[in-house]
Amino acid sequence: MSSSNLLEQVKKLREITGVGFKDCKNAIDETNGDIEKSIELLRKKGIAKANKRMERVASEGLISISEKNNKFSIVEINSETDFVAKNNDFISFVEEASNIALETSGKVEDILKSKMRNEKSVEDNLALLISKIGEKITLRRSACIGTDKSINFSYVHSALKKNVGKLGVLLSIESNRTKNEIENLGKQLSMHIAASAPLSVDKDDLDQNILKKEQEIITEELKNSGKDPKIIDKIAKGKLNKFIDENTLLNQEWIMEPKKRVKDILSEYTGKDNLKIINFIRFKVGEGI
Repeated sequence: MSSSNLLEQVKKLREITGVGFKDCKNAIDETNGDIEKSIELLRKKGIAKANKRMERVASEGLISISEKNNKFSIVEINSETDFVAKNNDFISFVEEASNIALETSGKVEDILKSKMRNEKSVEDNLALLISKIGEKITLRRSACIGTDKSINFSYVHSALKKNVGKLGVLLSIESNRTKNEIENLGKQLSMHIAASAPLSVDKDDLDQNILKKEQEIITEELKNSGKDPKIIDKIAKGKLNKFIDENTLLNQEWIMEPKKRVKDILSEYTGKDNLKIINFIRFKVGEGI
């Protein structure tokens, strides 16, 4: 390798890993200029971690859903740009990580330690993907649903390819009907969740910290509005109840028939049959970052 090429490879390795010149040069020499092997070598020696680019914000990326034996997994893997999210290597990585999530029940730390098809861990493959693409890439979150007692559904909005896109939903229902019998309802509910972004199934499931914060905001807003202090509590209660209705699935307006609530649709659909929404998971790429 010429001196100019050596310096170029060392410079590239330093930018990716944040490791000093001498260690980078030694790694490049030892691997005959192979950047990916150099990163792997530095990581094995405990000199480098795949965190040099972690100061950047990765709010693009993809979600992927996998399913097997009535169990579903969903992962969100982020990149810095939407361009990278369309990269075939990135898409393949996301899909394989989603499949692994099924085996690890959606635990991110277990996914990262698991081996991929090339016999390297997800964590190591992630580091290699970062070095190859040149952007911050993170496995942000993962989750699973599914039991023998539940009927489960999935939905990906505007899928880039099957089960891969920017917004995904998993839904778990308990019913004495078969999946075929409630297939249409399950699909419609999943689409409703994707569009309406509820925070919980019902008000009892709503995070109390969220409610407390919202109550504080509403009360402060009313105080600053100059309203009569005697009626502030009453107005605040009404606003908080509206917030609960708008953010709990069963109390939301049914997106396909806004004059009715989701719980009304369920009652009409099931009649005397048992049908209960147990849980849902909604991942939208970059939400909350």
